[in-house]
Amino acid sequence: MNHEKGEKLFEPNTSDPPRFFQNEALIKTFDEAKTMDQRELINTVNYIHFTDSPVFVLLQHPAYQDKLLAKAYPEPCFDNKLTCQWDESYFQYKLESYHPLYIVLINNQSMIVAPINMLTNFKNSFTIQLPEKSFVLNQRKAQRYPCRGIFAELIQSDFVARGELIDFSSEAFRIKANSEAFKHNNCFNPAVPASVRLISNDKIIYTELCKCIRRQDDHNISKEIVFGAENNHISRFLAKKIRNPRRQISPPLAAVFEHPFLKKKIHRDIFDISTTGFSIRDRPDDDLLMPGMMIQDLSIIHAGLSIASCAAQIIYRRKVENNVRYGIAILDMDIHSYSRINHILSINSDPRISVSSEVDTDALWEFFFQTGFIYPEKYRFCMAHRENFIKTYRKLYQENPEIARHITYEKNGRIYGHMSMIRAYERTWLIHHHAARSMGNNKLPGFVVLRQMMIFLNGMYQLYSSNMDYVICYFRPENKFPDRAFGGFARDINNPQACSLDLFSYLSLPVTFPEKCLPQGWLLRESISVDLWELAQFYKHNSGGLLLNILRFGESEPDNNSLEKVSERLGFLRRWRIYSLIHQDHLKAVFIVDQSDLAINMSNLLNCIKVLITDPSGLPSELLSLAVSKLGSVYNLDKVTLLIYPAAYVKLDDISYKKQYQLWILNLRYSNQFMDYIQKHFRMQYV
Repeated sequence: MNHEKGEKLFEPNTSDPPRFFQNEALIKTFDEAKTMDQRELINTVNYIHFTDSPVFVLLQHPAYQDKLLAKAYPEPCFDNKLTCQWDESYFQYKLESYHPLYIVLINNQSMIVAPINMLTNFKNSFTIQLPEKSFVLNQRKAQRYPCRGIFAELIQSDFVARGELIDFSSEAFRIKANSEAFKHNNCFNPAVPASVRLISNDKIIYTELCKCIRRQDDHNISKEIVFGAENNHISRFLAKKIRNPRRQISPPLAAVFEHPFLKKKIHRDIFDISTTGFSIRDRPDDDLLMPGMMIQDLSIIHAGLSIASCAAQIIYRRKVENNVRYGIAILDMDIHSYSRINHILSINSDPRISVSSEVDTDALWEFFFQTGFIYPEKYRFCMAHRENFIKTYRKLYQENPEIARHITYEKNGRIYGHMSMIRAYERTWLIHHHAARSMGNNKLPGFVVLRQMMIFLNGMYQLYSSNMDYVICYFRPENKFPDRAFGGFARDINNPQACSLDLFSYLSLPVTFPEKCLPQGWLLRESISVDLWELAQFYKHNSGGLLLNILRFGESEPDNNSLEKVSERLGFLRRWRIYSLIHQDHLKAVFIVDQSDLAINMSNLLNCIKVLITDPSGLPSELLSLAVSKLGSVYNLDKVTLLIYPAAYVKLDDISYKKQYQLWILNLRYSNQFMDYIQKHFRMQYV
């Protein structure tokens, strides 16, 4: 059998010689070993042939008595005679002159040693007679698995060596590094941990700080080093005071993935799972994983169907009773996968909770009207665009687009609690449409959906593909619950870079005479860098909050991944442009022209103009109205909604306004502190 078809023989100066056998004590334990009959041995040989794996032959030098371990590849075996091909890299070493002692087969965590009678021995191959009885010995604490095609990089201070991964076990791995980097004996210190990175198909599959367990100098051709992880537990993320609940699902979910080192499919039942990770249990003889391994594509299976695909990493390995337990962190997944996992976990705790599943829109409209969420003034606006609202909400709640999520609490098809969010800016999501009604018992659906949304956010923001660094919401200061929950946290943490509040005045202005020119000395232009710099100074002095962070001035997304392009692909409108009002080279105001589908937010908070007044002196309301008319023509509406900051500007110029809104922005690195605040002040539990 030509094991490496199409590959050239190794050149004399690069071939790998047979290994010296250094475990004499192992072959002296035959008296205590289990035995295997010839039929079992033949079946094992054929399995090794079927999997294209090697056997090893223990040889003894005729003069020096040194023992060598040489690799060979078996042919199919149908009786007591077995023919093997020597590994091609041994052809020049004249192994036919050595005395054969045993053939060695690796089987799980055991080693099968069979005394042999050599029938023929040639340069390329040999034939042996298999014995009636072989010996099964304990090979090592953890089975070692051969690897191919995995590039290795070793870094220790300014020392760098490159090579390949030879084999691994769950506790250690062996790399063969080119000897070029080891020219000076003092360049690598085996007593000091080194950073080891393993790469397959140009993707990093392992990178950790490791300790040197053993090293071997292979005649200046290469260096073999056995490494073990410095720690059995990897701290991938910052520790959280409140963690998302971990649940055991029955029947269990399953994890299916390609082993990053072995390149073979692995299927394991999931013992328990949360939105951020899960654990699996293995028998000691199936111990195939080690902390630090990166899994590029892992599928989570429910009832035979794949519900999620994610990137993951092995975080820890622990021995639990007679099993080995692995903790696996979810590094990234798409929002649909994340929502399906949330849905399964939610209904496991309360079957009435639904996460971004299809919603009966008739039941949703009934809920909005009966809870007073759509009150008469709001309905006046909705009624004028009724068909747009119906169409948009059908797309949001039945097609489940990736830019929107919703959580409902339902019983017998009737909705009792609802909360939703939409991607408002590139890496910012807006929470809105929070409403609830009584169920006539002690259950509070409004708190249930809020709790579930917080759990959803607490895991989602860690996923880069979720495009979530910040979450925002608008609320009226006189509304007690949001002011106490959202506003209370902002005041309690007292750090506007963690959580900020900005008060806006809300009003609408007619779009009239947009063609009218501005007075001499005034200029309305798309904002340039100097305008944004002045705006940043103004906002830092007046607020110090996060509004400009969510706008991401000067930061661009890959064109196809921008929110504008994603929304367009999904059949939605979402864009924003920034303009400056200049008087004699002095910045007076900045306009953030937000555009979205009318029905996305019922208060039009994503389809309005945010006006940031940087210098109110000499800025009359008539001139502001003229600038708004020019910019508001993009909406094709008679009136345009304005949010003006600072809110006090409307009082300075005696402008009539309808109400005020607080814009609450949370940096999601502080989501755990927010959950802790809600838990303490509202007695909300996350278990």
